This record gives sequence, structure tokens and C-alpha cells, in this order.
Amino acid sequence: QIFKRRRETEIKHGRVAMYAAIGYIVPEYFKWPGYLSPSLGLSFEDVPNGLAAISKVPGQGWSQIVAFAGYYELFVYKYNGTPGDYGWKAITSSDPDTLNKKLSAEIANGRLAMMAIIGMFFQDGLTGSAWGDWALYTDSPLRSTGKFSPGYNTLPEWEKPKNGFEGLVGDQPPLGFWDPAGYARDGNVENFKRRREVELKHGRVAMFATIGYIVPEYFKFDGDLSPSSGLKFADVPNGLKALGVVPAAGWAQILAFAGFIETVVNKPTGEPGNYGKGFLSLGTLGLGSSIQDPEIRVKKLASEISNGRLAMFAIIGMFFQDGLTGSAWGDWALYTGSPLRAFENELGVQAPVGFFDPFGMTKDGDVETFKRRRATELKNGRVAMLATMGYITPEYFRFPGNCATGVKFAEIPNGLAALEKVPGAGWLQIFLFLGMVEKSLYASDPTRAPGDFKNGGVLGVPNGSTMMDGEAKTKKLNSELANARLAMMAITGMWFQDGLTGSAWGDWALYTDSPLRAFENELGVQAPVGFWDPIGFTADGDVEAFKRRRATELKHGRISMLACMGYMTPEIIGKFPGYLSPSAGLKYADIPNGLGAISKVPWEGWFQMVFYCLFVEYKSGFGKDWKEGTPGDLGWKMLTASNPEKKQRKLQAEIANSRLAMTAIMAMFFQNGTVGTTGPEMWIGKAPVPGSAWAFENELGVQAPVGYFDPLGMSSDGCVETFKRRRESELKNGRVAMFAAMGYITPEYFRWPGFLSTSANLKFADVPNGLAALSKVPFLGWAQILVFCGGVDFGLYRADPSRDPGDYENAGILGVPNASGPMSDAEGRKKKLNSELANGRLAMVAILGMMFQNGTVGTTGPAMWGF
Repeated sequence: QIFKRRRETEIKHGRVAMYAAIGYIVPEYFKWPGYLSPSLGLSFEDVPNGLAAISKVPGQGWSQIVAFAGYYELFVYKYNGTPGDYGWKAITSSDPDTLNKKLSAEIANGRLAMMAIIGMFFQDGLTGSAWGDWALYTDSPLRSTGKFSPGYNTLPEWEKPKNGFEGLVGDQPPLGFWDPAGYARDGNVENFKRRREVELKHGRVAMFATIGYIVPEYFKFDGDLSPSSGLKFADVPNGLKALGVVPAAGWAQILAFAGFIETVVNKPTGEPGNYGKGFLSLGTLGLGSSIQDPEIRVKKLASEISNGRLAMFAIIGMFFQDGLTGSAWGDWALYTGSPLRAFENELGVQAPVGFFDPFGMTKDGDVETFKRRRATELKNGRVAMLATMGYITPEYFRFPGNCATGVKFAEIPNGLAALEKVPGAGWLQIFLFLGMVEKSLYASDPTRAPGDFKNGGVLGVPNGSTMMDGEAKTKKLNSELANARLAMMAITGMWFQDGLTGSAWGDWALYTDSPLRAFENELGVQAPVGFWDPIGFTADGDVEAFKRRRATELKHGRISMLACMGYMTPEIIGKFPGYLSPSAGLKYADIPNGLGAISKVPWEGWFQMVFYCLFVEYKSGFGKDWKEGTPGDLGWKMLTASNPEKKQRKLQAEIANSRLAMTAIMAMFFQNGTVGTTGPEMWIGKAPVPGSAWAFENELGVQAPVGYFDPLGMSSDGCVETFKRRRESELKNGRVAMFAAMGYITPEYFRWPGFLSTSANLKFADVPNGLAALSKVPFLGWAQILVFCGGVDFGLYRADPSRDPGDYENAGILGVPNASGPMSDAEGRKKKLNSELANGRLAMVAILGMMFQNGTVGTTGPAMWGF
């Protein structure tokens, strides 16, 4: 009884918390019109959001709230033996199993809401703002300017934190000074520095450990690790398994070495992580000294701590996957205990990701819960697809007339701005419509696949058509799910850019707060992308950091250009004669091209490479180019120039080429790693394998000079049916594109006389050419186009699996139905379809170019073509 009472109390609190959480969010976007208290002249608009509202609600209001809650508690919701079930079956259920599930789901949401509302109260109370503007929280201990520990006054002036611990090593964007557990709230500088130093040490160890996971896959030392034990380096496995192989004496050496470094070599200097040993601690060997410039030293330590933090995450991930799979590189095929396997063949499991569940939501193996989530994903995706179309359509077409009394469809803006224009009655209609669809029209059926409803046909039209059963239905649902996932990403992106720019189509010129503007005219900002920084690395507007990154990009690009040439040259020109390493008896000719070379180069060779890179870096002044001048300009005027304009042009060309090279070398690595060679097979694929993509090398559309081109591996499953469907879709899209390309050109020279729409008094001559025509065609015109396309696709030109893709029984030359007989010459027919496919591909590229050019220039006249 006590348990049930407590459970009921928890459910009630959860319900109140869910309302409260919604109550924090909704007033930011919508408040009721009119008065909360007419007698006091208090309008809803006057009541602030969040905790500040408590002091505004009058005494009578609180009385009403208490009376209302009491009435429900004593008379409406009477306890009947099941906590939380008060008989309202719309929310609960008559079926005990379903009831239990619904209440369990509700209690989970309620618990989340209780956490959420406490967090909202907490940040509202601290910041004085319902949405928690932390800039208002002046009492934050992280900003403390009060008393510090005694050691504070012994610090050099430049090293004293002016505002608590803000601005010290490790305080970096985007998080700034991040201390959610409040370790630094006592303001103790000694404790802060000790912890920062420990973090740096852990990061350094983690960086070595991460490298130690990777290197043994490609290189291991020759000889014995322990001659007395007969243990060779080659016998020590990679990853966690090595722990059981290293002898006790080895562990003792590791421990002694670490202790020696900790207690003798690296003595604290007062600055966390700086032991006076210089770059890479080479000062220990007498090859360098501590960086004296405080600014440069802080920068290098800040970079190191960032990399160290990343390495700590990386090594934990490596330990985790190594422990689960028993393989240092995480071969998940070995993880036989994976709960994901229960759903490997379910709806939505598609290449290239397969079954993707990084959060382990299906680890309990509950099939029913999996299906419910999959159905939810499909529903959300369907709504997202409609929402995406809803963002696009109003730019070209709106219904005539009124949406509500006094509100025309034409007056409702597109995008997020529409939310405040839709009247309350409109939101109620939307809510009721969704409820009706959810509860009656498309009711879930556990005997059917998720998203497959008894009375839902193609495109979800209720009872309008029947979706075929079996494999075909699964394919359609899988396609829909893939499109839906894309739509969910798309609509989120649309909201994001709409919210930032205030424009449904994201006019970034309106985003005046954009930090990207500081670098719009810098080196590397080139058409067509302009200044591109999707991750926001330059959000802080730091010019020095920007130049350092640009110099790094140029260096990586230069190496990539050399690497690309290094892949090609040995295949075409050949290799140097003689020996690479006479002592090892290793000839240049013995070193394979590509990734295979990594395991052949002796360690002295790797040392020479590293030393050479360090020498080049040293000679260039360790970043002198970006610190004192132009990133990438190292003074060699053959590659740059003395003239500033020419130099800028050359560096711009180089950075464009290097970006291409970085992409190219990654692709070469990938291709080489997949094919296992750098010979001709790398560029043209392996010899034909039954069931592979090579099964289609003689199919329609495989033409010189490219041959069979499938860089994304869409036909790697060898499914002939899927291949033919895609080829047919390509032909259809190509045919439409050819018509569209002609449709761009023809109206410049000829238009039909008379009216396009007599009822709308719209002449053909009034319809502009190009994209502008989309807004002129009346609604009935779009309906006719849609019906015509549907009639052609489903009636006139139906696919026949016994014929080639695009070859229809009743379609003659140029696709004119029944105007000329089917082509009897099989070879001639194939030639014509191949020609058409080639022209269609060209037309698809052409029409995209025309639309882009038209949209950019704003005309289809001579200016569109550059005249």
C-alpha cells in the first residue's frame, strides 16, 4: 500500500512537472490575448515567464489554482487500486498490458520532466531569466574576484587570474571555463593548478596511449622485448591483450621510468604543464629550452590540453571497443553478445550504416519496443517530409482566400514567423486533426510492420490504393524511412538557418552577428563557397588563430599534393635505382607503392622523415609566416611573388589545389586500402566477381570513357532488380531534364499564342521563362501536371521486368505512344537507349546549371549566359 501511494504521488508530481516544463517554454512563443485579471487590469502579456511570475499572480489567482487542484484531488481523480489510472482510457487503456506500458512511459517522461523543471528553476533563480542567461549570473564562483588562497599573492602579476579562473590555461571556446561539479568554487589557486597539471599529465599519457594503439598495427620493433623470457616484440599483441603478456620485470621498468620522470626530471615551475624542457621536452637532451614568450607558451599549452582531452576520450573509446570485441581495432563481427544482432534484418537497417544504435536503446532486445520506436521514427519522418515541403511550397504558391476570418493565406509568412500568425483555433484544428489520424485512421497493428497501416496505401492516401505485400512493400517502407531521415535533418537545418537569419530561406546577409564576417576577405575565401566554417572554429573572431589555422591548412595541402604525386609517379615513371637502405639490403624497387610501403620503410627512415619535417619547420621559424606576414608565404618567391596581388593570387590557387589534393589523397588511401593495390585495379576495380557490381558492366548505360561508374557502391549488393529500377529512374529523370532544358531555351524564341488559363485571364505570353514561372502557374495547372505525370508513370509507360529499363511496350521512337512500332533491332534499340541515357545525363547537369545560373542572375535572358 505504501509503495502504491508513493508511486501514485510520483506520477502526479511527474504530470505536474510535465505541465510546468511546457509552461516554461510556451510563453516564450505565445501568450493568451486579453486579461488574466480584469479587476486588477492585469493582462496575460504583463505576466513574466518563469519564477518572476509568482509575484505577479494575484491572491485570488492562487486561491483558484489551489481550489482547482484540490477539487481534482478529492473528487475527480479517485484512487482505484492502480497508481495513476483514473479511468480516462484515451490516455490509459482497458487492456492491462497496454495500460502498464503507457503508465511506464508516462512515469519515465515524468521523471525526466521533474529533472528538467528543477534545472529550469535552478538556472532561472541564479540568472533571473526564465531561459537562463548566464551572463546575468554575476555571483558565479567561476568569476569570483573575492579572496583567494594565500598562494595567490605570491604569483607574478601577469599570472594572477583577474576574474577567478577565467582565461587560464584550459579555459577555451566554445565551453569557456567549464566546472559543472564546482571543483573550483572555493577559489583556491593551488588546488586549481594541481588539478590542471594532473589533467595535462593524463592527456599526455592518453596521447601516447592512442598512438600506441595505432602504431603496432603497422610497425613493431625487431628482436626481443625480453631475451631472458624469449619474448619478441612481434609476440606482444596490440591493445588490452598486451597487458597479460608483458612480464613483471617490464611493468617494474615502466613504473620506475614513470616515477623517475615524475620525481626527478619534471619539477613543477608554478605553471601547470611547463617543466622548462621546451618543445617535445627536447631540452632534456640539451636540444632546446623553455619557450620564454608567455603568450606563445600559453598558446602551446592550450593546444596541448585540447589534444589531451580529445585523446582521453579516444583511448577510453578504444579500450571500450577492444574489451567488447577482443580486437584492438574493434572488429564488431567478433562481438557475438551484441544485442544489436536481434534487429539486424529489421525495417530501416540499410547500407552503408547497417543497424545503427550508438546509444544502445535496443540493448534489452525488446522487439515490441524496437517496433514502437521504428513506427515513431517513420511518423516523425513523414511529418518532417511534409514540413520540408511546407517550407518550400509557399515560396512559389499560396492558396487564395482566407485562412481564418480577416487572415489571408497570403499574409502568413513562410517559416518560423508563421507560428505567431496562426490563430488559436487553427492550432486547435491541427491538434485535433493529428489526434484523429493517430487514434483512428492510422491505428497501430502489432501484426504488421512498423509504419504499415491497414487502410494506408501508397503515399499514405487512406483506402486510395493498396500497397503490394512482401518484399516490394518492405522496399518502399525502407525507401520512405531513408527519405524521412534525410527530411528530419533537412527541416532541422531549415529551422536553424531560419532562426539565425530571420528568413525562411536563410538569407545569411541578414545574419549581422555572424562571426564569419571578420574573415570574409581573408586568404582562402573563394567562390563558390565563400567563407565556409560550418563548425564555427572562427566564432571567437580571433585573427591570429584564423591565420595559424590557414597556415596549417596550406602545409597539409602541400604535403597532400606531394603525396598524390607520390602515388602516381612510381606507377608511371618508375622507381629510383639502387638501395634505399644498403645496411638492410633494401632496394627502392622492393618498396611497394601506396599503403604497402608503410611496413617496409625501416625505423631509421621514419626517423629521418620526422627529423627532416622538424628541420623544415625550424627553418621556417615555427610559424613566422602567419605571425609576421601572410600564412603560407615562406619567402621562396618562385612559388609566391614580391607583388602583393600576384602573391595573393598564387596562394589562393595553391590553397584551392591543396584542398583538392587533401580530398584526393584520402580517397586514394581509401581505395588502396579497399582494393589492396595501387596498380590499374585501384583505378578500375578488381576482376569481375559473381554477384558484385561487376555483374552490371555490360548493362545499359555502361559507356566509354568512364565505363561502369559507381563510386558510392550503390550496386555492391549485386541486386539486378534494384539496379534496373535505378537505371529506369535515371532514364526518366534524364527525359524530364531534356524537356526542361529545351523548356528553358524555346520560350526565348517562341511562345504559344492565346491563354494558359482563361478563368485566371493568364496568357502564355505573361508567364516568364525559368524559375520565375513557378509562381505564375495557377494551382489547377500544378494539379494537371501532377495528374499527367501520374498517368504516364502508372498507366501509359509501365515497367516491364522482361524488357530493358526505359524500354516500354507501347512506346515508339522519341517515346511517342503507339506512333511507331517497337524497335525490332535489339542492337539498334540498345544503341538508341544508350544515346538517350548519355544525353539525359548531360541534360541533368545542364538543367541544374541553368537553374543555378538563373537563380543567381535572376533572369533567363542574355545576362544568364554571361553576355
